[in-house]
Amino acid sequence: MATLTATRPEVIRTPGRDALVARAVTKTFKSSREGVRRAVNDVSLRVMRGEIYGLLGANGSGKSTLIRMFSTLLTPDEGEVRVFGLDIRADEDAVKRLINRVSVEASFFKKLSAMENLVYAGRLYGVAPDESRAKALVILRRLGVDIDRLNEPLEKLSRGMQQKVAIARAFLTAPTLLLLDEPTTGLDIRSKREVQTFVRDLRDEHDATIVLTTHDLDEAERLSDRIGILHDGRLVAEGTADELRARHGATALEDVFMSVTGRRLDEADAVAEDKTK
Repeated sequence: MATLTATRPEVIRTPGRDALVARAVTKTFKSSREGVRRAVNDVSLRVMRGEIYGLLGANGSGKSTLIRMFSTLLTPDEGEVRVFGLDIRADEDAVKRLINRVSVEASFFKKLSAMENLVYAGRLYGVAPDESRAKALVILRRLGVDIDRLNEPLEKLSRGMQQKVAIARAFLTAPTLLLLDEPTTGLDIRSKREVQTFVRDLRDEHDATIVLTTHDLDEAERLSDRIGILHDGRLVAEGTADELRARHGATALEDVFMSVTGRRLDEADAVAEDKTK
């Protein structure tokens, strides 16, 4: 049976245990509707190698913008981001070889089958088709995917199935840093648990570091070694779930969120949704 190992670029072995370091990162957008808006405002954080770091926040809090900067899709207006010691601006190509990203809006060739999409993605990263197929089957079985449907056009698969294929695509290349941008949004409870278990197992079994964005309190606590809470583009709290509860005299993570943001998470989501209407 195929394993999930792969040859990694030589550049990843740098001194220290920092996988990702962001220093005073800021990103501003301009629009005719909102004018100038700071989506990310002076955020500094450090993710240790082998850690699952959860970014918890309501919709519109800046989570996805931050992840896009970490993945080199956006350039910070101010501040610095380093991945295993490499600057995302000066060493962009080397950084891209170390990371992969799963988004809630994963893009595919919808007329191709799930397996054809995975083989194509593998070839972009230098993984031979036979190796891609074998690895994909291992991953998808662990995610609870119906293997008999892998040769159907992707557009005929459910939202949950497509998201699992997106996760398989990311793990196919054995990234050293995996950026998961709300990977379980829209999934049913069973699929969500399968994805969460897979993410935790892969971190434990392989030399991978994971940054996870979510607005699911249970998911943040279930998966994350440490949690950073984002609110209006700022990092307003950080620590393990136990540390956050103790620091704020709370019995639940939701109480911590309310203490540092002034709102419950569902209320903050509702406010963000109103702003988009």
